[in-house]
Order: sequence, then C-alpha cells, then structure tokens
Amino acid sequence: MIVPKPYLNSHRRFWHWLNIVWNRVDNERIAKVGPDRACAEWLMRNGAFVKWTDDCEFLKDYNALPAEEHVRYIQKIDATDSSIMHYGFGYFNGCKHVTHVKFHRCLYLENEALENLSYLKDSLQVLQIISCGNITDKGIKSLQILSKLLSLHIYGLPYLKNKEECLAVLASNLPECNIEILDRKPDHQCEQAE
Repeated sequence: MIVPKPYLNSHRRFWHWLNIVWNRVDNERIAKVGPDRACAEWLMRNGAFVKWTDDCEFLKDYNALPAEEHVRYIQKIDATDSSIMHYGFGYFNGCKHVTHVKFHRCLYLENEALENLSYLKDSLQVLQIISCGNITDKGIKSLQILSKLLSLHIYGLPYLKNKEECLAVLASNLPECNIEILDRKPDHQCEQAE
C-alpha cells in the first residue's frame, strides 16, 4: 500500500504536536509537588531517566516514582533517545542538585534547549551532547554560561560548522572544564555520564 504524502506530513505534524504537549511546563504541578518531582515527571514522561541524590541507580520506570510527599532531588539525568524538547526546559528552574546530564540521540533537542540549561548553571558539572542532529554552533557557544562545568563532551553533531571557534569560546569562559569536541564518539567513551 502506498501512503499519500499529505497523510505522512499530517502524521508527522501530529506527533510533533503531541511531543510539544508532553513537554509543556505545568506551573501548577511544580507548585504542588516541587521542581525536582515535576522535572522528573517531565523527563520520564518523555523517555529520560533520573537518578536521585540518595540513590545508586537511575530510575527507569515512571510508575516507580516515589510518593509525592517524599521530597527527592535529581542529581543525574540520562536523556538518551528521549523526546525532550526546549519547551520543557523550564522544568529545570529550581532544580539545584543536577550535576550530570547526558543527551544522546535526542532528535528534538535544538539550540533553544541548550540555551535554557542556564537554569542549571550553579550545579551542572558533567555534560554530554552526542549525536543530537539539530544542534549548531550557536547552541554549543551558549554553554559558556555553565560556570561549574568540569567535563563537556560533544560528539557527532552534523550541523556544528566551526568546532575550533566553539572550543575557543568555551575554553575562554570555562577554564576549569575538560572540553572535547569531535566529529564522532570515540570508542573509549563510556555510555553513562559519570
């Protein structure tokens, strides 16, 4: 069966619209359960995993989220293959304990998302951005505000045009950060954001 092109376009638009809905910030929810719980719900609803400050492993099952009355704080985020979009990055506002973030193959991640990582500028220490096809030089340069960053690994971004300039901007603003920008992920690179 051959599917007509207008159907395919409307099908894609529907899924794009649905992803936007799943990424919208719900301020009432944040006020009710706090920023970390609301952020964890957003991340997990979109396929990402979180690790709390007092846990050893990533929480991978949305239904295993702790009861709302138990206050927990996000320390690490693994957004590999998730559908998170910049529309939801407002959920990071108020999350004070996030030290590690991993974006691998995030198809909907764009420059605006990286610009909104400024919410984590006082805590984020380790960041990986790997094979996220919509990120350009502008998004990478915006990371210079992450003053606590100690490790930044950027691999496989096809629209990153001037790696040397991006590296120079980041290095001059993040002198304590170990920065690596490569065309592809090296074989030795570990899967978990450490």
